[in-house]
Amino acid sequence: MQSANMLLKKLVRYSVFPFAAQHGMKKDLFSLSRTLILSHCMKEGSSHSPSEKLDLDAWKKVMKSGSQDVSATASEPKETSALAAAREILEMWRLAGRLVPENVTEEQLKTFIECPSKSAKKKYLKFLYLKELYKKSEKRKTEERRDRRLEMQESASKTEEPKRNPFLCLWASSMDKIYNWRVAQSMIFGQPLVFDMSYEKDMSDREVANTVRQLVLSESCNRRSMDPFHIHFCNFKDDSLYHKEFIKHYREAWGKLLITVTDQCYTDIFPKNKLIYLTADSPKVMKTFDHDKIYIVGSMVDKSIKTGVSLAQAKRLGLETAALPLEKYLLWSSGAKNLTLDQMMHILLTLKDTGDWKKALEFVPKRKYAGFVNKPVHELKTALNLISALKLRKRQGELRKQFAKNYSKKLTQK
Repeated sequence: MQSANMLLKKLVRYSVFPFAAQHGMKKDLFSLSRTLILSHCMKEGSSHSPSEKLDLDAWKKVMKSGSQDVSATASEPKETSALAAAREILEMWRLAGRLVPENVTEEQLKTFIECPSKSAKKKYLKFLYLKELYKKSEKRKTEERRDRRLEMQESASKTEEPKRNPFLCLWASSMDKIYNWRVAQSMIFGQPLVFDMSYEKDMSDREVANTVRQLVLSESCNRRSMDPFHIHFCNFKDDSLYHKEFIKHYREAWGKLLITVTDQCYTDIFPKNKLIYLTADSPKVMKTFDHDKIYIVGSMVDKSIKTGVSLAQAKRLGLETAALPLEKYLLWSSGAKNLTLDQMMHILLTLKDTGDWKKALEFVPKRKYAGFVNKPVHELKTALNLISALKLRKRQGELRKQFAKNYSKKLTQK
């Protein structure tokens, strides 16, 4: 009987214990096997009463629950082992000098494992690496700005606050009153200038914000001029993107601006025979500035707008159009002939004050033209035609000489 007990102990030790140790079940199975052995030994040592029998049903239930726990925990080590293997691969690639981020989350690691190919994994790691670099640079810049701000605050607290000059304050307030007085006079007696605000649907949010920024610069330039325009914002809708961006810039001062804002169309306010729509797509070139006309400028950014949108708007309303004479006075080198709204405001104010196109077109960016035209356009065209004709004659003479040379070679070969 003792040999049978020893055999049972060895069987449990060499079969159950390694399996339990591998799957984290050693404690439960150890207690269970111990009770099983002890119960069997107690049965042998007792009087062999029929009430003390081995509960095999309980043993089956315990084994079934243990197998379920093993199957449930078996998937977790597989997943953790795959993540650990992926982390080891990333560490090897980092040591090899590849673009690998320092901190990788578990979700990013799972995405890396799911990549279909090695090149896709490299691209994904490069994306994470660049993203991490961008975050680090932004954090560094934020810390540098904070340090500079703290240094400035400390230096300002150490040094005495400079006294405000009362003369400069009086000068600034006086000039502000003068500017407001001029703009108020222009609203009664000045020449109107219309900005068409009906292009919101043709632009993105970023382009609308850029347009409003240019309009703010235009209003500031007009306010500081000697003879300002009476600015009209026509086709302006409340709660539009234009309105929201203007509120961001002006805040409480939006309701105090000395301009006219209306949701009406300019054709309902002014007579059509006085309206001229300024657009770069117009076939008619503007020769002189007319003080009796009312010029219209489309409030839009021309980079992503399709060409001819403002021209189509003017034709739809039956209005006269005009374009600035850029090619007549400028040697255009590169770039589109569309100007920003603040540049247009500078040009129109200079034309209104002086009538000199050369002074007005100085506000065109220097990168777009090589210089001003010194001779009339027809003389330049004549010179260009003469140069092209001379080049053509020279080319024809070279062709004749080459033909004669080839012909002589053929005769000598015969």
